Amino acid sequence: MKHLPITRETEQQLFFHNYARLPIAVSHGEGMWLVGDDGTRYLDMLSGIGVNALGYGDKRLVEAISTQAAKLIHASNLFMMQPQFELAEKLLELSGLSKLFFANSGTEAIEAAIKMARKWAAQSGDQHKKEVLSLSNCFHGRTYGALSLTAKAKYSDGFEPLLPETGMITFNDIADLETKVSVKTAAVFIEVVQGEGGIHRISQPFIDRLKELRQQYNFLIVADEIQAGCGRTGTFFSYTQLNADPDLVCLAKPLGGGLPLSAVIGSEKVADVLSYGNHGTTFGGNPVACAAGIAMINAIDEDKLMENASAIGSYIHDKLQLLAAKHPQILEIRQYGLMIGITVDKEAKYYVEQALQKGVLVNATSVNVIRLLPPLCITREEAQHCIDTLDEIFSEESAG
Repeated sequence: MKHLPITRETEQQLFFHNYARLPIAVSHGEGMWLVGDDGTRYLDMLSGIGVNALGYGDKRLVEAISTQAAKLIHASNLFMMQPQFELAEKLLELSGLSKLFFANSGTEAIEAAIKMARKWAAQSGDQHKKEVLSLSNCFHGRTYGALSLTAKAKYSDGFEPLLPETGMITFNDIADLETKVSVKTAAVFIEVVQGEGGIHRISQPFIDRLKELRQQYNFLIVADEIQAGCGRTGTFFSYTQLNADPDLVCLAKPLGGGLPLSAVIGSEKVADVLSYGNHGTTFGGNPVACAAGIAMINAIDEDKLMENASAIGSYIHDKLQLLAAKHPQILEIRQYGLMIGITVDKEAKYYVEQALQKGVLVNATSVNVIRLLPPLCITREEAQHCIDTLDEIFSEESAG
């Protein structure tokens, strides 16, 4: 069989047209760098949209995957498997929570959390407690429940009707929070740092009031740590920085070291919410993905990558402030560890295209935000290379 060339034209023939792919066919990765099939090297400041926390080719990760794959690739959740148990133990220790469910992706974790919240509410005896709320400007996923909690119309247009009894609270608006939550509220979903929304963090007063209202109305707080978790903001969970005290935590992206894996972690309050057959998954908690997750968490600890996220993040912040003082195109910089948003005065896709031509991978979100999500192992020299490239792009634009 003759293989088709890997081109944009072939991509249009083979796939539904839901991805605006970059004009690059990648062959492999090395550390912080992706390599195209023509040998061109690209500094990856996006890390597979926040997935590749260890960069590319980490030997510990490769060995863990290879070793487990040689033993058992799949058996299903009809059986108990050592990698699941070991990873679950690590996550419960890191979170201080009580029970865990493994799935395959962030959106599946959100779906599970919605079901668990409504099941928990039903068990309270109040038949009217079904409402699930989220925050404006948020992104929780593209399956129906997660999509119903996602703020931007561009993701939901044409897919209605969405999940009933869902709603939106204005981000960081305490007055609107007080208006929206009630005895009917089963759960409020939050991203402590909104990633797709342009790198915005919830305020401490908002979190404090949310917790007070939880006490008053008896609902769950669900923390979506899918993009901000696993050390990206300098702590393993971003919610610990604001003492958000969630009842459920959704974790994904870097968790499987690049393999599909997510988790919902719950407090004692929801520990008994599910019974046999209430929820399940064929592939969730796959032993190879769990082995990769164990290696990933161990590497974060061994290499002090959370400390690196804070240190290099601080370095990048200082350098970006200098760029902002130099280039009027930069309107604002929002940054938490290695979760970075640069608001610019035009559509950010222009800068994405210019950076790509210079061998640096960034992406655009919220129309005019350049988003950086580099691997946690980024060095100062690699960070400086990105800064120099952005400086060059802004300077060339100003020169006309």
